[in-house]
Parts: sequence; C-alpha cells; structure tokens
Amino acid sequence: MTTIPALLDHLVLATPDLAATVEDFARRTGVTPAPGGVHVGLGTRNRLVALGGASYLEIIGPDPEQAAYKGPRPFDVDLLTGPRTVTWAIAPPDLDAAVEAARSQGYDPGDVRAMSRRRPDGTLLEWRLTDGETAHPSGLVPFLIDWGTTIHPSASGLPATPLLALSARAPDPDGIRPLLTAVGTTLDLTTGPVGFSFTVDSPRGPVTFS
Repeated sequence: MTTIPALLDHLVLATPDLAATVEDFARRTGVTPAPGGVHVGLGTRNRLVALGGASYLEIIGPDPEQAAYKGPRPFDVDLLTGPRTVTWAIAPPDLDAAVEAARSQGYDPGDVRAMSRRRPDGTLLEWRLTDGETAHPSGLVPFLIDWGTTIHPSASGLPATPLLALSARAPDPDGIRPLLTAVGTTLDLTTGPVGFSFTVDSPRGPVTFS
C-alpha cells in the first residue's frame, strides 16, 4: 500500500514555462492552479493546488515580469527542457531541532534562512527553510520548512486535487533511505534514474505527473 510521506508540506513541480504547465495541469485534471505569488529578486513566480491535509503542489517557473533578472533562478528553471518534479518539502514540528537531529545522524540538510512573498491579495507570507549546498543533490531528500505564524498556503482556499500516491526512483535507494530517516520522513523508493512520480485525484479521475 502506498502511503503519503510523514510531515509532507509540498511538492515542487518546476517548469521553464509556467503558463504552459498550468494550462496542461488544468487540461488534464479539470482544476486550474491558483496564483501563488512572486519571488521578488529571484526571478520566479508560482501557482498552487491543495493536495489534501496541510500539503500542496507548487508549480514554479520564470516570472515574465522579472525578465531583466540575470542570476540563476530557483530549481534551475532556466535550464529545464520541460516540467519536472524536482524536490519536496516537509514541515517538522521544530525546524531547528530537526536540523540538529539530522546532523547528529550524519546528514546536514543545510542552514536555515528566511524567505517571503506576497500573495496576489497583498498578504505577506513569511517562512524559514533549509537551503544550502549540503543538501542532497538528487532532490529526493526533502528540504525542511517552517511557516511560523503565517497562514499555511493549503489553508488559503486553494483549488484541490487530493494526493493519492507519491514515489520516487534512485540509482541507489538504500543510500537515500537513511537520509530520509535522518530528517524524520519516508518515501516510496525504487531503483532507476532519479525522478519522482505523483498521482492526484481530480474531476477527471486520477492523473499522474512526474
């Protein structure tokens, strides 16, 4: 039986063309992702869909209104040839304690830093997350996030496509599992090229994305 990973906060579906990926998602599911917000100074924006419980899907891509942005964009969206699920996030009860616990087990998820963005209605969202070069490069080990006193994105009236299954592939699954344990979660892993697969329920039936 496939289970949803413990502490799942959100999945990250990165794309070089946000509008086209949102249109494809809407066509396949019958549900149109809601505008999330702009990552000012990072060159990206996102659209969101609730996945059930306190979790959601983030579709992130270049922001056309930040065309002058020249630096690398989050998740290397500029380098992608098409949409791809690149990583995921978990929300431990105590972010700082979870980081220290992971380090004590031999895995460093990275330093904690603060971020923010504004929703289309002007509401400021602020959160803290692990974001560092020490994180596992495959994206299969989640980054950690803490929304603090901010209203969680999944609780802001998003359209919903409930998550039915989440799995991933890795050339060496046994090398990934201890790292997942170190951050306090699990993931259904099989052997193969690095990649994710998730299935959501929708008005048009179950739909699988990778």
